[in-house]
Amino acid sequence: MKPIEIHREQPAPNEVSVQLYLDPNLDWFRGHFPIQPLLPGVAQIDWVMHYAQTLLAPDWSFSSIEMVKFQFPLQPGDKLRLKIKWDEKKNLLTFHYDVAARNGGEGQTASQGKIKLCR
Repeated sequence: MKPIEIHREQPAPNEVSVQLYLDPNLDWFRGHFPIQPLLPGVAQIDWVMHYAQTLLAPDWSFSSIEMVKFQFPLQPGDKLRLKIKWDEKKNLLTFHYDVAARNGGEGQTASQGKIKLCR
């Protein structure tokens, strides 16, 4: 139930930036909601954890959410950029999802947050 990955960059050992495409056939959209499907926040957190554990903090696990803001709904067909930073000293992941504007204009922040990890 992962999105389609378009591009990935890792500018530093503790940072990753991933471009994603939200395939309209993702299971996450089924039943959430019938008239206008939206990507649930739990899916966004799941993807942050997937990339964090795969690329930045492989021996770490989810502990708690310190803060999360869902600011703009994500819909089927959207293109996103997920940025994650890992601060091992604080056991803290910081993430930021930006959604590209469909009309070619400037994108906007869809969600952002901080997740505590533990061993």
